[in-house]
Amino acid sequence: MDIKDIVKEENLVYKKTPLMTNNVLSYCPGCGHGTAHRIVMEVLEELGAQAETIGVAPVGCSVLAYEFMNIDMIQAAHGRAPAVATGIKRCYPDKYVFTYQGDGDLAAIGTAETIHACNRGENFTIIFINNGIYGMTGGQMAPTTLKGMKTSTSPYGRDLGSMGNPLKITELVAQLPGTYFVTRQAVHTPAAVRKTKKAVRKAFDLQKENKGLCFIEIVSNCNSGWKMSPVKANQWMVENMFPFYPMGDVKVDGQLVIKG
Repeated sequence: MDIKDIVKEENLVYKKTPLMTNNVLSYCPGCGHGTAHRIVMEVLEELGAQAETIGVAPVGCSVLAYEFMNIDMIQAAHGRAPAVATGIKRCYPDKYVFTYQGDGDLAAIGTAETIHACNRGENFTIIFINNGIYGMTGGQMAPTTLKGMKTSTSPYGRDLGSMGNPLKITELVAQLPGTYFVTRQAVHTPAAVRKTKKAVRKAFDLQKENKGLCFIEIVSNCNSGWKMSPVKANQWMVENMFPFYPMGDVKVDGQLVIKG
């Protein structure tokens, strides 16, 4: 039997979405960016929104998004994606608009743009990849780096006395009146992928309803920056990142979710 007799439409359990380009992913093996990319593009494919979407990617590992997302993309200066997305959405209010940002971008140089876009309730979606480190530029400490976590600029671990506390930017923006849906998810297991995809779909649906800003944090790994194998990086993430950055919804329908 020839392989062509087996590879038929009705036999496929895995099919690449046409909203991902044919470019070879250049992320480090084990990185969660590729999975996050695919989730967003699958949702837009299901919405039939390829021609109705504009994405904004700034500097960092996320800057490569336009190489892989087969939609209209604009590159923003470092940290300025929410400001650029604000202008796009106000000019094209009927388009789906989203930013795709890392923690070094969104929670450091872009803190002002993030906070003010959330406070104003701009009607677009922010997708925030948190791996607790500057991945592209050499593994420096980020605002989200955990206490005691070693990086190239905190080789002995993050010291709270001299370096401050890790920033829970997601809980911070959830306090602002302009955010409508705020959640924290992951992409390290099939179950986590399904939950993240559900959250992304909800955010885009709410954007169409003009509900305000939706904010999705995706806790991921940086096995290259963490100096671990992909498997160990995922294990470390679950054991160390998740307790400090717990999974689940933080704000739903404009109301904070009370946990505990």
